[in-house]
Amino acid sequence: MREFASDPPIEERVGDALRDAGATVAVAESCTGGLIGSLLTDVPGASDYFDRSVVTYSYDAKLTALAVPREFLDREGAVSPPVARAMARGVRDTAGTDWGVATTGVAGPGGGSDETPVGTVLVAVARGGAWGTGDSDATVSRYEFDGTRTRIKERIARRALSDLLTAVESRR
Repeated sequence: MREFASDPPIEERVGDALRDAGATVAVAESCTGGLIGSLLTDVPGASDYFDRSVVTYSYDAKLTALAVPREFLDREGAVSPPVARAMARGVRDTAGTDWGVATTGVAGPGGGSDETPVGTVLVAVARGGAWGTGDSDATVSRYEFDGTRTRIKERIARRALSDLLTAVESRR
């Protein structure tokens, strides 16, 4: 599981950045199935900044655990910017953390389409601003990875952590 790890690993750099910022994070995972949470908790002291990882693999789980609007799921499908954004915001808000990260995609080997081939993922990062400021925001990025299901999942998880690190560092 360290095939795509950098040195130092992204999970350590994310932890340092969150700790330095006095910030917390929660994760909503679909296609990564808990891998991001696992990577984050590989770092000693992760409880300083990591709250939870919620695996919402099905439509029902996204709806009930994260309040992803049924209309988004019906109209856009699970692998769509509105759903990814709603997942990141939902986990951020239900956990009461500063940051929310979400992944939704197609890890393969089946399940892809012409519009959303195997290896496609959407990574969303949501930041909560102070109440009353209107300063909360969320971004969604689309990526495509090649490889086996396991390799794709690792690359997605590390990409999501990299996107989070970039966002946290940009707020300093």
